[in-house]
Amino acid sequence: MDIQLADVTIHVDKSVDSKARSDIEGMLRGIDGVVSVHNGERTAHLFVVEYNPEKTNSRDLLSAVKGSYGNAELVGL
Repeated sequence: MDIQLADVTIHVDKSVDSKARSDIEGMLRGIDGVVSVHNGERTAHLFVVEYNPEKTNSRDLLSAVKGSYGNAELVGL
């Protein structure tokens, strides 16, 4: 069985403290199809999300962040 994965970078427009970062990471990890979420200390405003495109898509991931945090955008698309 070969699973194809995709990744997307989501940029949040506000400063993100450690609690908000943790909340966003947890929310993204809870979405069916999300495999991993990376958010580095030095790039706290960027979330790299790896996901199974058969289960979710970048628009849904972005909408989830916007719905819980506010303004955000996809990077590099």
